[in-house]
Amino acid sequence: MTDNRSADLAATLLRVSLGALLLAHAGLKVFVFSVPGTVQFFQSIGYPGQLAYLVILAEAAGGLALVLGLWSRWVSLALVPVLVGATLQHAGNGWLFSAPGGGWEFPAFWTVALLVQSLLGDGAYSVRSVLAGSPARPLTA
Repeated sequence: MTDNRSADLAATLLRVSLGALLLAHAGLKVFVFSVPGTVQFFQSIGYPGQLAYLVILAEAAGGLALVLGLWSRWVSLALVPVLVGATLQHAGNGWLFSAPGGGWEFPAFWTVALLVQSLLGDGAYSVRSVLAGSPARPLTA
């Protein structure tokens, strides 16, 4: 049985966490590895270099949309292919992400978390709920 008193807050916690992680990964690709370095890496693992630009854009825009609570269901679903691609890239490295080259456990879990977010929706404290005129529902006893 779902506790409806805290479901909105659970969705918010997941949404903001996913969004922050996506923003961090986009920042890593831009500020640490550099965009040309990320393009080169994508090419080195057999992906088209141009895909790096789309992934950076998806992570940055999708992460920001999730943190703000804008279209969380659709953004989460749109990001699933990005994480499926990451999972496939890590599949040959084994299960554990601590394996050399990183295993597939983390991107697979992240894929599932995005699917869960798509089922939950925006949750509480989203910009979208404020724009719609329906403020966050407080916890009730």
